[in-house]
Amino acid sequence: MQLDYLLELPNDLKAIERSVDYLVDRAREAGFEDDRLRLNFRVGLTEALANAMLYGNCHDPRKRVRIEASLSRDELAVQVTDEGCGFNPASILDPTLPANRQLPCGRGLFLIRNLMDRVEFNERGNSIRMVLLRQPAVPGERASGP
Repeated sequence: MQLDYLLELPNDLKAIERSVDYLVDRAREAGFEDDRLRLNFRVGLTEALANAMLYGNCHDPRKRVRIEASLSRDELAVQVTDEGCGFNPASILDPTLPANRQLPCGRGLFLIRNLMDRVEFNERGNSIRMVLLRQPAVPGERASGP
């Protein structure tokens, strides 16, 4: 059985918590592990939404952010799409390297890539797809796109 959800958010940071709570509740009802929902999913989705609103949509209150979520027996997949012109995810520097630690960017994407089991971007760079598996991936087998 697969459950699908579609949410359209105003470009307002205040809308993040309620939408994340809603999807966490749906995944919990579907039997996903609470610890992975509270940390991995909540933080990953919150970061993706904040990035979409702040960087993708450039704080523009006229723009919206779309969340498409799909819950299946084995995984929770969420796609976050903004109305911005996109970016090249490969251009984001590793914030854990000493030379990059003081830079104001890259931490959210770093968290997403390390908390979710799979991360992919569309070609334009304005949409991120994140997957959280019901059973955690075996260390070293985490698959992330560019």
